[in-house]
Amino acid sequence: MAKKTYFVTGTDTDAGKTLMACGLLEKARQQGLTTAAIKPVAAGCEVTEEGLRNSDALLLQDAMTLELPYDQVNPVAFEPPVAPHIAAMNEGKRMSVSRLSGFCRGLGVQVCDFALVEGAGGWRVPLNPTETLADLAIDLQVPVILVVGMKLGCINHALLTAEAITRDGLKIAGWIANRVDPEMGVYEENLLTLKALMRAPLLGEVPFLVEANKSAAAKYLSVDALL
Repeated sequence: MAKKTYFVTGTDTDAGKTLMACGLLEKARQQGLTTAAIKPVAAGCEVTEEGLRNSDALLLQDAMTLELPYDQVNPVAFEPPVAPHIAAMNEGKRMSVSRLSGFCRGLGVQVCDFALVEGAGGWRVPLNPTETLADLAIDLQVPVILVVGMKLGCINHALLTAEAITRDGLKIAGWIANRVDPEMGVYEENLLTLKALMRAPLLGEVPFLVEANKSAAAKYLSVDALL
């Protein structure tokens, strides 16, 4: 694996994992680091002449400094925008932690300073009847970055996810407060509560971004605690 490798998960599907991952990659690049990223499995892909393409994986491919082929950035792709294990089941395929782990460890062949493995959805997204994406992070034995989608209910979602990660034996390297709902009530109070209860470094507080891109997100993020 890269010198510094992290697994990026979120409190739910729309927490903003990809945008925050791209922001971290951009921040690391700005500090002179070489970067790479992989989204081992993605659903909701578009059919193109080159094959299935996932918009999140394309953003990661654009944000990293290493030039990797798409199939290495997103080795398992499904067209339907449904849970990956359901998409796989409908296609008569089976995903496994060992297979996805092999793809992720393939990043180790590349020489880079900073690498991210982005999950799909939240921490307990199933891969098959007996394994989840959490098992992938456990198999890789890498620290976790938790993206908290700041909206109603985020405190409960964040604390439960953090508890699950810790119980699974992994370290939370840091968390990001990403404001996904610009109309969220008592935002500051929610943020203060999370700051008090989350036992990990806050890597950044990202406001609702009208122009949501890697450079805009990077302005509000720090990778210092990760390095």
